[in-house]
Amino acid sequence: QVHVVESGGGLAQAGGSLRLSCVASGNIFRVNTMGWYRQAPGKQRDLVAVITSDGSTNYADSVKGRFTISRDNAENTMYLQMNSLKSEDTAVYYCNANVVLRRSYLEFSAWGQGTQVAVSS
Repeated sequence: QVHVVESGGGLAQAGGSLRLSCVASGNIFRVNTMGWYRQAPGKQRDLVAVITSDGSTNYADSVKGRFTISRDNAENTMYLQMNSLKSEDTAVYYCNANVVLRRSYLEFSAWGQGTQVAVSS
């Protein structure tokens, strides 16, 4: 079984900052690509940023220069530093981890429950 848990969401003012964390745990041999996604009310879930196990990153155009994704492979943990927040960043943020399971070595895509980020203007 694999668990993915996000933390760090909350309320921030426009121009402020928040830092999200995501931890993957359980029957994990290795964690490959991890990513942050977000879903605003009434909208689809969109990619925010992804990071590979060797640290390569990719960002949505809307967050480039404001958000920074990072990870700690030893702890199976990923972070999202969000600066210069805007009201349009308000959404539920989800963590995704592509894990290789112990023993079976099958790759499994795991999602967290999400953490709410609200930015007031």
